[in-house]
Amino acid sequence: MTTADVVDLELLKKEQIVAILRSDDTRYFAQTVATLVAAGVRLMEFALTTPGALAALEAIRGTLPDDVRLGAGTVTTPTLVRQAVDAGATFLVTPALSLEVLAEAAKLNVPVLPGAMTPTEVLQAWEGGATAVKLFPASVGGPAYCRALREPFPSIPLVPTGGVSASNAAEYIAAGAIGLGVSRSLIGDATEGGSQSELAARASALLSAVRGGQSS
Repeated sequence: MTTADVVDLELLKKEQIVAILRSDDTRYFAQTVATLVAAGVRLMEFALTTPGALAALEAIRGTLPDDVRLGAGTVTTPTLVRQAVDAGATFLVTPALSLEVLAEAAKLNVPVLPGAMTPTEVLQAWEGGATAVKLFPASVGGPAYCRALREPFPSIPLVPTGGVSASNAAEYIAAGAIGLGVSRSLIGDATEGGSQSELAARASALLSAVRGGQSS
């Protein structure tokens, strides 16, 4: 991994959307990623709950434009950190706060977005070296909760994930989120062989909603 591969805070702020791919297998991951890239999405997370996710990541990453970044999600142990980095993941995402995962990621100099929900978890994640904090599950509190967390923690970048869609994306951005993790509302059934044209339309709608919700 070179410095050009790093998913830093500025890149997250610029791209704003992390598309999350999760399925029973990776058969349609390559074409789903290609559709997302064509639509303008540049950050993709392969959930490790998908069998073969790391093999797919390693195979697909070499076929993409230089400005596209593939990361590994649902990273829950230091072993998975090492395996993901070996497969070429340029960022990591966790479902919950694990200081062991953060420490291993720091050793390997790989960006990580740890999952956190409570104020205590958010602060611990940031102090532990998070690139940004994945607010998860964001649907529990919605944009209002994101805004409430930003008041005591204005310098901690938040990426709400879980229940985010084109219908509420602008609200999250207006509430202070620097980016959004989006799964089923964006991907739909594309990773199960569903319509790629419908995926492209959803991606376009989501990007329009996010960019339209950007504050000046």
